[in-house]
Amino acid sequence: MMTSGMIFGDEIRDLVLHGLHWTASTIELLGVVVIVGGVLAATIRSISDMRRGDLADAFRSYRANLGRGILLGLEFLIAADIIGMVAIVPSFDRLGILALIIVIRTFLSFSLQIEIEGRWPWRRHEKEMGDAGGCSV
Repeated sequence: MMTSGMIFGDEIRDLVLHGLHWTASTIELLGVVVIVGGVLAATIRSISDMRRGDLADAFRSYRANLGRGILLGLEFLIAADIIGMVAIVPSFDRLGILALIIVIRTFLSFSLQIEIEGRWPWRRHEKEMGDAGGCSV
C-alpha cells in the first residue's frame, strides 16, 4: 500500500529529474550557441583584419579565434553531459559512454589548444620566459 509520503517523494524525485534534464539541455544549447557565436565573431573579425593588412596574419588569427570559440563551446557540452548523466539513472553502460564522450571531447580540446597556441601546453612557461627576456635552458 502506498502512502502519501511515498507519492510526495516520487513527485519531488520526478521534479528534480525534470529540472536536471532541463538544466542539461539548456547548458547543451548554450554550448552550441557559444560555438556558433564564436564562428560568427571570428569570421567578422577576420574579414576586418583582411581589409587592413596581411592575409597570412588574418588567417592565423581566424584559426585561433575560431578554435577558442569551439573550445569554450566544448566545455559547455562536457558540463551538459556530466549533468545529464546525473539526471538519468546511472549505470555502468551509461558511465562508460559518458567517459568515452569526455575522452573524445577532451582530446579535441587539447588538440585545439595546441593549434591555438602553437606549442605543447607544458612548454607554455618556456615561451613566457622567452618573452620576458629570460634565458631558456
